[in-house]
Amino acid sequence: MFVYSAFADEISADLSVQISELQKHGIGYIEARGINGKNISNHTAPEAVEIKKILDDNNMKISALGSPIGKIKITDDFDAETEKFKRTVELAKIFDTKYIRIFSFYMDTSKAEKYRNEVFKRFQTYIDIAKENKIVLLHENEKQIYGDTPQRCLDLLKTINSDYLKATFDPANFIQCKADPLSAFELLENYIEYVHIKDALWQSGDVVPAGMGDGKVKEILTRLHQKKWNGFLSIEPHLGDFQGFADLEGGKTVKKESSGPDKFDIAFAAIESIINDIM
Repeated sequence: MFVYSAFADEISADLSVQISELQKHGIGYIEARGINGKNISNHTAPEAVEIKKILDDNNMKISALGSPIGKIKITDDFDAETEKFKRTVELAKIFDTKYIRIFSFYMDTSKAEKYRNEVFKRFQTYIDIAKENKIVLLHENEKQIYGDTPQRCLDLLKTINSDYLKATFDPANFIQCKADPLSAFELLENYIEYVHIKDALWQSGDVVPAGMGDGKVKEILTRLHQKKWNGFLSIEPHLGDFQGFADLEGGKTVKKESSGPDKFDIAFAAIESIINDIM
């Protein structure tokens, strides 16, 4: 019922290493974010065709494009972002995946109401393009964007009200925004299409292996199992530094040991333990 995927760029920038390590764990899907040292949205179509061939040869598939679409300031130029989104949609078609992860724009969230109409206007542009191409957009709750709180995530999903916009649920990100993940789950349950396996500590916000923080990962997955939810659990360890991590953290200097196969092994063992208990 649950299908594992992973942000394999936290294992290595090298696609061949990503594949071999995921296969070691019996994982057949990648949430493509960084491949061969370059963000997925920055690959050309010919590069994507070559990557797809390598994946096919190794019986690997893409669960979703872990794109950075929407990770710009709400005041930044949207025309350029729209063109980037269109290129990303074309890449999704090459990779034969129906999912693209997106965000709802960086802003001073104390002024979120001021930017609400602009966020929704931009999202409608995304939805129109997605619908035309039969792509489902997965909005991820993230720090300092419009959809960082459960309530604003619900506002976005409910107001847009489209089969082409669903939720990627990230418990750790809610923790880092001081929102209770279980309450968030109960609010957003009907919109959740995809789950990121990432946990964090309430007091510090530090990311830890699943089940070792305050993200209520086991409780949430138990509820999904009980309702016979069928979807991807995408392992996003964040237990060490990796190429592209600083960009994900808004350019902040990252003070962590390097990530790699050993850190991924820890993250995988943690979620496997939880799933074995549930099943």
